Amino acid sequence: MLASRLDGYLARRALFGRAPAAVSAASLRYVATPHGLVRTFDTATGKPCVLLVPDGPNVIEHYGRLIQLLKDDFRVVCFDMPGFGFSLPDAAYRHSLDQGAQAVLQVMDALDIPSATLAFSCANGLYAIRAACIAPGRVNSLFLAQTPSLRAMHAWTSRMIPWPLRVPVLGQLLAWLFRKKLAHAWYRTALPKNTDSAPFREIAGRAFAAGGCFCLAGVVQGLIKETPAAVAGVEIPCTMLWGSLDKSHRQTAPESLLDCVPHAEIIRMDGCGHFPDIEQPERYAQLLMAHMQKLA
Repeated sequence: MLASRLDGYLARRALFGRAPAAVSAASLRYVATPHGLVRTFDTATGKPCVLLVPDGPNVIEHYGRLIQLLKDDFRVVCFDMPGFGFSLPDAAYRHSLDQGAQAVLQVMDALDIPSATLAFSCANGLYAIRAACIAPGRVNSLFLAQTPSLRAMHAWTSRMIPWPLRVPVLGQLLAWLFRKKLAHAWYRTALPKNTDSAPFREIAGRAFAAGGCFCLAGVVQGLIKETPAAVAGVEIPCTMLWGSLDKSHRQTAPESLLDCVPHAEIIRMDGCGHFPDIEQPERYAQLLMAHMQKLA
């Protein structure tokens, strides 16, 4: 509990005296949820709904191109999860699977979204799977990217996340103090060698300068306690994209997702790293549209 309180305090302290509107647009709004104040983008149409959630340190602004590609066919909602971007976590928000799934459903409630396809990536994909487990009538399908099984995610954490970040309180302090350096280092690891990381870093840098948060330690500590049973039993349609040039996942088998979603379709994206949705938005949009057409 102390670690989550510290995360909430540091997130608010980063915003003190700053205006998040510096990176906002007219279509962005905040919605209050029991797990925190969540910043959302909503095209607010009556079309089938697709929910996008940035994989930190990415924020809503990284998704401008993808939203433009999708908005004519879908109601597109994009929001930062509590503890990332400008979504401030509640003091009791520990980034558990249940809390993350509830946060997603709470945003849907606040925006009057009866059901949607969840297009999430990396650890956020596990929150999407959990949301489908506890509220199957609200989740039409899953369109994931770079989301392995929970067991594989635990192994990835042991390999890729420095041990101090896994220690409650200490991890929160270090993640906050070094959030910019952690973000820049992550882009170097997550993106292919031939990809210019400057545009990604520039948008993230503007968010940090305006008070954006990056509660990496909170997510790591929250998910490491979870068991595979929490993400088992999903029966809705599921597609996962896998960037083959993601250096962080060299030792991760994308097929590990089948442990919790046995029927998932896995599509490898050659030439892509950890962020298929914003590295190759045109191809991502085409694959998402093909996925959605199967639901019609």
